Amino acid sequence: MRNLSSLLIAACLLSASGFGQKAESQPEWVATSNRYAKQLIDVTLKHRPEAGSQQGLAEYDAKIAQPTLADEDAQRGEDQAVLEKLKAALGSERDPKVKEDLEIMIRRVGLNFREEDFARAHEVPFFNASQYVFSGLRVLLDDQTPEQRRPAAVLRVREYAGLEPGYTAITEILKKRTEEQIAKPGVIYPAKMEIETEMARNSNYIEGIAALMKKHNLTGWEEPLAKLKQQLTDYDEWVRATVLPKARTDFREPPERYSLDLEQYGVDIAPEKLAAMAHQSFTEIQGEMKTVAQQIAKERKLPSSDYRDIIRDLKKKQLMGDAILPFYEDRLKQIEKIIVDQQIVSLPTRPAKIRIATAAETAQQPAPHMVPPPFLHNTGQRGEFVLPLNIPAGAGQKEEQYDDFAFDAAAWTLTAHEARPGHELQFDSMLENGVSLARVRYAMNSTNAEGWGLYSEYLIKPFMPLEGQLISLQLRLQRAARAFLDPELQSGKVTPEEAYRVLEKEVMLSHAFAQEEVERFTYRAPGQANSYFYGYTRLIALREETEKALSAKGKKLDQKKYHDFILAQGLLPPDLMRKAVLEEFVPAQIK
Repeated sequence: MRNLSSLLIAACLLSASGFGQKAESQPEWVATSNRYAKQLIDVTLKHRPEAGSQQGLAEYDAKIAQPTLADEDAQRGEDQAVLEKLKAALGSERDPKVKEDLEIMIRRVGLNFREEDFARAHEVPFFNASQYVFSGLRVLLDDQTPEQRRPAAVLRVREYAGLEPGYTAITEILKKRTEEQIAKPGVIYPAKMEIETEMARNSNYIEGIAALMKKHNLTGWEEPLAKLKQQLTDYDEWVRATVLPKARTDFREPPERYSLDLEQYGVDIAPEKLAAMAHQSFTEIQGEMKTVAQQIAKERKLPSSDYRDIIRDLKKKQLMGDAILPFYEDRLKQIEKIIVDQQIVSLPTRPAKIRIATAAETAQQPAPHMVPPPFLHNTGQRGEFVLPLNIPAGAGQKEEQYDDFAFDAAAWTLTAHEARPGHELQFDSMLENGVSLARVRYAMNSTNAEGWGLYSEYLIKPFMPLEGQLISLQLRLQRAARAFLDPELQSGKVTPEEAYRVLEKEVMLSHAFAQEEVERFTYRAPGQANSYFYGYTRLIALREETEKALSAKGKKLDQKKYHDFILAQGLLPPDLMRKAVLEEFVPAQIK
């Protein structure tokens, strides 16, 4: 309800499951847990077929969601019915792992209901129809999607345009959903900066769809896409005339909404406490950067040892064009050798994938990211580390260029975070070794996933050259900055202008990267940026607690076994991860 585009993306990216593991090799408790979770998954895919396509289920390819109020009510009723079954099962199940998974699912569904209730009662949404359509088509036009499934994208274009029997044009549905909320008293309109920024980039989505259709030699899409394009253009004009004039000039969310956001992302402490921790860490990291910068300046005989000047100097040697991907692929091989030599964690047998983002993908997600593989029906697809190099410009806008990723020293920490031992390894490990549905789909929280990504940078940092260590510290500084800028922007303690100053003058990000960050804090995903720093601090604290517990029994931590255990737990929130480590891993190592 709050933003159907974001919900669709989330469903596509997060509907991972233990089905990547063959049923006959699953532990009995996983099979039992999955039978419960599948009831919720089935409801989701029934009402969001695009998510089924993302998970490799071809039977959903010829369908699209029709997200009317009636459909949302129906899904709510079906989820509620499943929820009652899960609560009943909680009282009868005896396996503690199954019981924990039931509690995870019950908690997640309850949180989703609370978010939906708040949105319905208080918010006029901004539905970006162009982004919504691109998300639904992109899953079928991916290079890893089997060729025989791609023609369904043409049918989806017709369905989004309302040209197929039984389908209403998606723009008409989104208009009606918006009008339903406008009619309610005292509702909160979306932020003006969100509407203006996002709609200025919408041409990238339409152009991106056409480019993918041509790339895969599909036919019959031109006429329906032209019709859909006109509908999307008209819809944007309607948003400008109907919603934009009443949009908020203040981007800040109501405290209740921000609290729900933090809970959804797995941040379970007060934002004021998190900000205080982050400010202290920010100062400490700057001290570490000063020491490393002095060493680099001495070795290179540079005139300045200020970390800011060193970073400027490192950024001058940008990789260009066709040289970027081979460089990152070679860097990945170097990191994999470190992982093996240092016995850090078990590696998958298959190689990782890295590619450059298209303009449309960058408009949708303007930051380096990992796209997880499908889990429900994987036919060989792998997760991908996707690297954007610029923020696409809208009409009359200037294209903003990143200089943060395409240079030697940056490739160390970005590859460690997004590929291995970070996100790609995390998701491939779940795919290949099997994790219960509940511990992936319903335990999913950004604090776990992004905390592991930042922790992965920490694991590789000691083996990087000094220049790589400096940039690794720079990006750790960025995560600390996020954890006080995000909550303080939302509370009004700092302004976007002040946030830009910190990010560009202290953290030394390009304006493009700083812009992506401020957009994230203010409207793209308020609260999410906190999860990197918070998840990392929880993992560091858990490691120290584990080492202390083992040391008390005369044992030493085997980090490979420890990290394999962490990954095997799926995407548990910090409290449940700590419980698993202290109650399962530590006793097993002491025996």
